[in-house]
Amino acid sequence: MQINQTRLAERIQTLGAIGTDPQGGLTRLPFTKEEKEAKDLIKQYMQEANLHVTEDQVGNLFGTRQGQGTNRKTVLFGSHIDTVYNGGKYDGAAGVLTAIEVMQTLAENNATHDDDLTIVVFTDEEGARFSSGMLGSQALIGNWTEDMLQTTADKNGVTIAEAMQTYGYQAEKIDTVQLDGESLRCFLELHIEQGKVLEQEDTSVGYATGIVGIRWLNVTITGEADHAGTTPMNLRKDALTGASEIIQAIETKASTYPSLVATVGQLSVKPNGINIIPGEISFTLDTRDLDDVLLDQFVEEIHQTVETITEKRGLNAHIDQLNRAESIATSQHVNEALESSLKKNQLKVVSLPSGAGHDVMNMASLTDVGLIFIRTKDGISHHPNEFASDSDLADGAQVMLDTIIQLAEQKKEHD
Repeated sequence: MQINQTRLAERIQTLGAIGTDPQGGLTRLPFTKEEKEAKDLIKQYMQEANLHVTEDQVGNLFGTRQGQGTNRKTVLFGSHIDTVYNGGKYDGAAGVLTAIEVMQTLAENNATHDDDLTIVVFTDEEGARFSSGMLGSQALIGNWTEDMLQTTADKNGVTIAEAMQTYGYQAEKIDTVQLDGESLRCFLELHIEQGKVLEQEDTSVGYATGIVGIRWLNVTITGEADHAGTTPMNLRKDALTGASEIIQAIETKASTYPSLVATVGQLSVKPNGINIIPGEISFTLDTRDLDDVLLDQFVEEIHQTVETITEKRGLNAHIDQLNRAESIATSQHVNEALESSLKKNQLKVVSLPSGAGHDVMNMASLTDVGLIFIRTKDGISHHPNEFASDSDLADGAQVMLDTIIQLAEQKKEHD
């Protein structure tokens, strides 16, 4: 069975036209009209692939093809279609559309398989709107409560629950969406690499051996807003200069670790006036490493650094943890199936760790998992210039198809 490269490429472009912004990229945030338009298109594609389409109460979308085996489980695969602000058209969307292409190819060839096959389109993987990523997959593993949905808000003060309600979802039914891991055979995600390893290896497709742990923090520094002209330097409690010293220390400390990375990505200044000493600063910290012990050690160092610097400057500080994801290892038998598919398609076998977080991290708490990577031009992602070629995407879809067929028939060995 061969996937249809032309159809896949056309669908990438069609979906990529939804949510275009003035900067030339895509902004498709959760619980918005742009996301609804994209979901409606995905539902149409699922129906064209003869899938049974359902949606849960947080907006996760599912398309199922029934298996023919007895005592069957579900091979789950998919990704997301939300974006960061001014993002690209391949992040997440490539995984969803290749999954649909796999299903449509199976339907066109009247293929049979033991297990049920289900595509999942996760809600709010990026976390761009509510600064708390992977809402959909977190809900599927039971990590969200109604209270959390009622209290987590975007920069305009709209809570997740309120945003959900606008599009017909019910926060009070969050408990109904959790999946039973016993019902799953495995989970497989395809994603652009968002790095340069596959380019350096001169190959189109690879797979991940594991995914880094992630910690997101929000740090608030409070001083005293005052007149910029009448307040002597030695009497100031400038929240911004204190935050600047902390941010510089974060960079310095992160550089002492062999593979850890740390990024301050958002910064809010209040009152934000040209002639007012800043009284309050909030900034986010995104830090990642494959070693969770080292990652927690670094976060503790940052807590101590914040305390030391603010105490020295007469400032106050508060730190909130926005998100915590443990590092995971992908599953050996899934990786063996991926290697077999790569060899079948005469592709180089390349494996690498993932420095980016994906929904597969959460699914690993329920079932065996695998992660396919597609070569990304110049490693660029979260940017309008993000690009994966049609032929590379087709290679990835073919590897996924061949792998899914293997996984859906492995009952005796792994039950």
